[in-house]
Amino acid sequence: MFKALAKPAIDAAGAEPHRLAAWRWLFPLAALHAALMVPLSLLALFHGWAPLQLASPTAHAREMLFGFALAVIAGYLLGPQPRRQLFLLVSLWLVGRLGVLDWPGAVVASFADAVFAVWVASRLVPRFIAAKKWRNRLLSPLLGMLCLLAVVTLTWRYLDGMPSTAPLMHQSVLWLVLLMTFMGGRVIAPAVNGHLTKTSRQARAGVQPNVEGALIVLLGLAAFLAPWEALHPVAALLTLAGGVLVLWRIRGWQPMKCRDRPDLQMLMLGYAWLAIGLILLAYRWWAPEHASTALHAFTVGALGTLASGIMLRHVILRAKRRPEQEAVLLPLAGLFAVAAVLRLWAVEAGSAGLTLLWLSAAAWSLGWLLVAWRLAAWIPRTQRDTGKLDPGQERGELPRRHR
Repeated sequence: MFKALAKPAIDAAGAEPHRLAAWRWLFPLAALHAALMVPLSLLALFHGWAPLQLASPTAHAREMLFGFALAVIAGYLLGPQPRRQLFLLVSLWLVGRLGVLDWPGAVVASFADAVFAVWVASRLVPRFIAAKKWRNRLLSPLLGMLCLLAVVTLTWRYLDGMPSTAPLMHQSVLWLVLLMTFMGGRVIAPAVNGHLTKTSRQARAGVQPNVEGALIVLLGLAAFLAPWEALHPVAALLTLAGGVLVLWRIRGWQPMKCRDRPDLQMLMLGYAWLAIGLILLAYRWWAPEHASTALHAFTVGALGTLASGIMLRHVILRAKRRPEQEAVLLPLAGLFAVAAVLRLWAVEAGSAGLTLLWLSAAAWSLGWLLVAWRLAAWIPRTQRDTGKLDPGQERGELPRRHR
């Protein structure tokens, strides 16, 4: 499978290019990693699988956030890279995943994982500092914060779990939510705008810069307030307002006029999971109770649906095909919705909780295996890595209209 994915594209003159898009490797690897890591985590947590250092919710969360999600972010934003550098970057990521094994080389794996995060930060953080709009410049500190947390949270392996790691993981999820809210909107809004302009002649439909700015402020403040329990009632009001604004933004995208676009419907459903998670988090903070229920709405529902939809849509467009014709999109959205609902239900299910966790893991893993299968089918069909996108997008930057 990966032999075909690794085959370099050939330009019009038949020459082999010197650069290769990061997503060609990181997307399928991240999909397979997501499919395997959740059932492996359950085996370690509940069935005593000793070879794995995943026997804690913190370890599981770290691997999904900074193993899986960071690979997707890097694949989407890095753009074409020199082939040797990309090979080294992917190798660092692969070695870093071995850090979950209980073996003498775990220190080397942790070092490789840290180098991967620092490398990604060194490529992405400077890139967005030069953006013209303050909303776009926000990506620099946000990506830098996530990569820094990826390095800091590695210490749980060597400091007896490090009591502060669990709050750091919760903090990491909140920063990831802000990134998904921002980047998800930047993918959905222009796609909806193009569709509605073509079908209904509604120019600039779904472009909502004021709503986007308000969401950045609300969710950014909530993430800063989260570490202080005394301020949770204020953070709850901010996240509740953010959840309502996310729903308002989806309403502006007019989902009923996108019924013939399953790719857009899938992305909007993933965006709706952000609203669900924010409202649940506001409730848990206001109650107050532990926020893990809300966090899984983000990491299973929103991350699963948005990441898979964006990955497949990106690759299909690079293959110069129509993403709405991909038959697995809505079934995928359904699988991740089932996984999220079962995961949320398991928290309150008592003795039946473990069964629900395994059913949720089965839906999640099946979804990501489907994604890996479709990526393996589409990636060999893609044209030159630079495609027909504008030069900024070739470098992994935001489209010119958003800078």
